[in-house]
Amino acid sequence: EDPFRLYRCHTIMNCAQTCPKGLNPAKAIAEIKKMMVERRV
Repeated sequence: EDPFRLYRCHTIMNCAQTCPKGLNPAKAIAEIKKMMVERRV
């Protein structure tokens, strides 16, 4: 629960390739990062 937890994801996409549910967590994290940048500007 540290403030930099989103930035631990390096968007390598290994999680999306191995997810048995077909989810794409890296894409979701990238979208959250994008929203954070847009809100701070």
